[in-house]
Amino acid sequence: MAAIVIQSNSKTNIKLLMTLAKQLGERALALSDEQSEDMALGTLMKKVKTGENVSRETIMKKLRS
Repeated sequence: MAAIVIQSNSKTNIKLLMTLAKQLGERALALSDEQSEDMALGTLMKKVKTGENVSRETIMKKLRS
């Protein structure tokens, strides 16, 4: 499955695009700015995931420096 993300400041354009997608038989979902940021963060986290565990002490040292 492929997806497309279109960001717009116009509620009218978003409504028009949602209607078009539904008329084409596709699913459409409008995301808030926060949901969009969460999705981008999740994607980034998957890309950099190493599978290694890091101790709490190591993390705290990095945050303090």
